[in-house]
Amino acid sequence: MKVVSLLWNNMLHRKTLSLLTIFSVAITVALVVFLLLCSQGVEQGAEKGYGPFEVTIGAKGSATQLALNTYYHVGAPTGNVPYALLDEVRKDEQADKAYAMTTGDNYNGFPIVGMEPDYFVTRYGANKQMAKGKLYEKLGDTVVGSHVARTLGLHVGDQFQGAHGLVKGTVDEDDGDGAEDHDHHHSFIYTVVGILPPLSTSDDRAVFTTLDYAWAVHEGQQGDHKEVTSILVKPKTLLGAQSMKTKYGQMNNVQAIYTSKAVADVVNVVDKGTQALSVVTVICILLAAVSILLSLIAAVNERKKDVGLLRLIGKSKRFIWMSLLGEGILLTFIGLIIGLFLGHIGGYASREVVFEYSGLQIQSLNVMPGEWLLVVGTLLIGVLASLGPALQAYRVDPLQLFRT
Repeated sequence: MKVVSLLWNNMLHRKTLSLLTIFSVAITVALVVFLLLCSQGVEQGAEKGYGPFEVTIGAKGSATQLALNTYYHVGAPTGNVPYALLDEVRKDEQADKAYAMTTGDNYNGFPIVGMEPDYFVTRYGANKQMAKGKLYEKLGDTVVGSHVARTLGLHVGDQFQGAHGLVKGTVDEDDGDGAEDHDHHHSFIYTVVGILPPLSTSDDRAVFTTLDYAWAVHEGQQGDHKEVTSILVKPKTLLGAQSMKTKYGQMNNVQAIYTSKAVADVVNVVDKGTQALSVVTVICILLAAVSILLSLIAAVNERKKDVGLLRLIGKSKRFIWMSLLGEGILLTFIGLIIGLFLGHIGGYASREVVFEYSGLQIQSLNVMPGEWLLVVGTLLIGVLASLGPALQAYRVDPLQLFRT
């Protein structure tokens, strides 16, 4: 009788317990894989989330809020700064490039962002071509990110109306007559003139238009009253970045931040959340190990006579040892394969939802470096959980077993 055949027959004999063991291992591995995918997404987002813009200038408030709104299109802006400040920044000898951004409206939940077209060349390079159409040139023209175009089914030439606020369906408060008034600029028509290629950044989930759209659709922003949400600055040198942060950070109602530091603060917060989830993962791993242990202990107790019979017909202690140890490893291996598959498929199935609500890119089909450690660690846990029951079977005295 071959060991592999014996292992398979033993697993089929105890289908329910074997399936529960495989299920516990698979769920644990799938959870770890999904956490690894999210962690990788956070690292990649932090690495290329803000491009070359090491300094960001905006209204006083939270530095992380300013960075998240400007580069990840998440949350509300900290406020506005005068448009005249942009000219001052561009004249600064420490600034290589500077672009203003306006925001505050949305289309079906996706932010409408006013940005000068040269921003795309500075951030993504001149060789990055449009997927379709061209960049906007006049008021009302828009370019939509690849995720927005795919999700909403937008094409070049389509027209739509925006809504005030950063949340889908935002309306003004009730004016007292029992009816809700839509914002005055809902009749403003946008036309899609281009679709961006996949950029693997949060710009994939935004609608871009000319900087002056906000002044056209919001009252009170004309002449000297024009304001922008933030200013993205590419400094010439790191020393220049420090100089600009100090200079513009001293202005009234204005803050200048190191973009990399603000993004790092966000990553640290996410890491703490990941650590909390890691505790849950460790508990799942322990439960999976206990499940394997209980499964094999039950197998030993059920098959003591079988073990004794195998010994009496001439099977060695090594054969008995390998049969029990191999059963634990086989259960673990099957659960591991299923878990890896479920983790990646789950990441693939949820990637659009995760990206839409968080801007987090999940590269679900990539094999991560941490997965190899996961595979080795899972199999090692299976071996360790199998050692005790296998040793118990190894020590069985067949004659004493039949006497009892």
